[in-house]
Amino acid sequence: MPVPRTAAPAQSPPPPAAPAPSADGRAAARPLLRRALARPETGALIAAVAVYLFFFAVAPSFREAGSLATVLYQASVMGIMALPVALLMIGGEFDLSAGVAVTASALTASMFSFQLSMNVWTGVAVALVVSLGVGTLNGYLLVRTGLPSFLITLATFLMLQGLNLAVTKVFTGNVATDSISDMDGFAQARAVFASEIGIGGVRLKVTVLWWLGFAALATWVLLRTRFGNWIFAVGGDKDSARAVGVPVAFTKIALFTAVGFGAWFTGMHLLFSFRAVQSGEGVGNEFLYIIAAVIGGCLLTGGHGSAIGAVVGAFIFGMVSQGIVYANWNPDWFTFFLGVMLLIATLVNLWVRRTATRR
Repeated sequence: MPVPRTAAPAQSPPPPAAPAPSADGRAAARPLLRRALARPETGALIAAVAVYLFFFAVAPSFREAGSLATVLYQASVMGIMALPVALLMIGGEFDLSAGVAVTASALTASMFSFQLSMNVWTGVAVALVVSLGVGTLNGYLLVRTGLPSFLITLATFLMLQGLNLAVTKVFTGNVATDSISDMDGFAQARAVFASEIGIGGVRLKVTVLWWLGFAALATWVLLRTRFGNWIFAVGGDKDSARAVGVPVAFTKIALFTAVGFGAWFTGMHLLFSFRAVQSGEGVGNEFLYIIAAVIGGCLLTGGHGSAIGAVVGAFIFGMVSQGIVYANWNPDWFTFFLGVMLLIATLVNLWVRRTATRR
């Protein structure tokens, strides 16, 4: 009986050899360039270099080390608040009460200490509780009511503005608080919030160091922690974020509370720098914080931005505000130049993002 033959299995053709890597470095350099352009702060850095070179050329006094220290001081006062505002914007929300919240914090600390004749640190602690409470309340109302943060914080802005003026008049009979420079604890608090440090013959405000420290902390939170991932997630799409287990309510309340902390710290600097506070200050500053964040690459729609970008945006603000003075121009032009910088930075950020995503 013949034995049936089995057919040999078909041999699949060998896979084609992988092409040899190109010796041209442009193929490898392009992804690196796209990654750099995709960073939120790239457009702000380009704008900052342009602004610095411009004032360096037109204002000789701008080139001095002391002038740079003044620019950094102006940027730090703006930047300390711009950082939590930027994080809040990345999370998809706004806080229009941030400007008057700074003044409310300073007024609380000043009047509580002076009227009760207590150590100024007691007023500082009470102001911290009040500022955190205002921020937390904004966040709580947002998540409980579902109303836009624009409306909730606008209402808070109006209430704080009225309270700042009315309460100050009740306790002091004036629109400004009394000086607390001769009270216990003032010197120590001033050293923490408003002192100067000599570096290389230049007097640098301590707020610059606090600003850079807060920026490093905010950058670490955004890029290295789970909470940072939550911020980007709720800013991009809160419903999708909630579906994958992100605590949306906690994240948004925490971001508003962070704005309250920034308002407290900036208010303490205001108080211990000038010893007294005008109750009408701070109105309009909330837009400057938002402008610094937007110039730094934060999107108005949320889900995109960086702490470094907010630092650069505040630095641009400091350069423009002081550069106009050093150039001996009419300071009335400041808001015009600030608007120009906002428009240019927004267009540059748009171009950078389109370039980064272009195939």
